[in-house]
Amino acid sequence: MALQRPPSVEIDPSGTFKYILLEVRDPRGEEAPRVLVRGSSSAEYHNHIFEKVNPELEALGLECKCLGGGKIEHNSKDKKMRVFGESTGYGRADHAVTVEILQKEFKDYNILWSNDKK
Repeated sequence: MALQRPPSVEIDPSGTFKYILLEVRDPRGEEAPRVLVRGSSSAEYHNHIFEKVNPELEALGLECKCLGGGKIEHNSKDKKMRVFGESTGYGRADHAVTVEILQKEFKDYNILWSNDKK
């Protein structure tokens, strides 16, 4: 049951910030892998998010791998998000997958994505 513990989404409540898409898995292979979204305006680079999250997930007995990154523009007042951009170090995340995960947590939001850099 370890894979159910980490929330699917942990992002800042508003603003434009970097995010990464992570795959987490049980190293024993007893559960199907999950994909998580993590984003923070405190991260200067995408790897700063991974460096913070990876030890937290390892402490739960999970292995994680970064699937790519980008940016999220989060307007909580208007209930809108835009997912775009890419990570220089990790490459572009699959923004369609990111939006699918975000939409489950933010059901009343209008969430769009593009491969635009800005």
